[in-house]
Amino acid sequence: MRVIAKPGNSDSITDIKGVRVGQSHHEGVKTGVTAIIPDAPVAMGVDVRGGGPGTRDTEALDPSCLVEKVHGVVLSGGSVFGLAAADGVISALSEQGVGLPLGPRKVPVVPSAILFDLMNGGDKDWGQDAPYRTLGVRAVEALGVDVQMGAAGAGFGARAGAEAGGIGTASFETEDGLQVGAIVAVNSFGSVTNGAETVLGDVTLPKLGLVGANTTIAAIATNLALDKAGCKRLAIMAQDGLARSIRPIHTPFDGDTVFAFSTGDRPLEGELASTMAVLGTLAADALVRAVEKALS
Repeated sequence: MRVIAKPGNSDSITDIKGVRVGQSHHEGVKTGVTAIIPDAPVAMGVDVRGGGPGTRDTEALDPSCLVEKVHGVVLSGGSVFGLAAADGVISALSEQGVGLPLGPRKVPVVPSAILFDLMNGGDKDWGQDAPYRTLGVRAVEALGVDVQMGAAGAGFGARAGAEAGGIGTASFETEDGLQVGAIVAVNSFGSVTNGAETVLGDVTLPKLGLVGANTTIAAIATNLALDKAGCKRLAIMAQDGLARSIRPIHTPFDGDTVFAFSTGDRPLEGELASTMAVLGTLAADALVRAVEKALS
């Protein structure tokens, strides 16, 4: 089967209709937050392969769990402190009337993942008031379809091996309208490569002394109608994009995590397995290009 795909109109995850991205950062702390929020609830899955992940509400994405759809996903710097960014996003979305209708307030379900940027030279002397909840609120306030890349959002204080890390995004669309987009915060233990290294090549470990000071976190969006199980398979296939672009990857020092979600705008036509084979391949390709763009 031959499939022709090209980059989307803006070559961004926001090429998927109804997907917006909001980003905020703190200059002094050298950290930031990226919120990916769909206009309507979405099915979502997750694949965690790093040996030192930091996540929130990922268990809710298991296909056996109750909640079928969620309201967004948050990528944040700050290590464990950055998990509070989801508090800000949830509060802001609830104020807008977004979430499950449970009791007097809407209850948004917003999984999140964090990367480690605590040793990047920024001022981390914040006492008991870490900035991440506020950064989460500001990310929602900044929601739109234009995505700043490089030193922005969750990638503002990131590193990629010995180089500066950052945020990158990319998308693909097939001739028959199948779409997939990726956004990634690159803060890897390994160096970003062009895929030319071989198994027998030298392995450079530029951050070996910073145990846990790593992690590449990403989100994949598609317009193909998928349930939670299909989204998880999409996340699993997309992870291969990280393996193709970062070396080494998924080490004990990384917290590499990929979310995948479906807006459901495009009904499945034909057989699911073969369509997923195409979609997952394009998702990995989009993630490769997003990693490259994060550092360009």
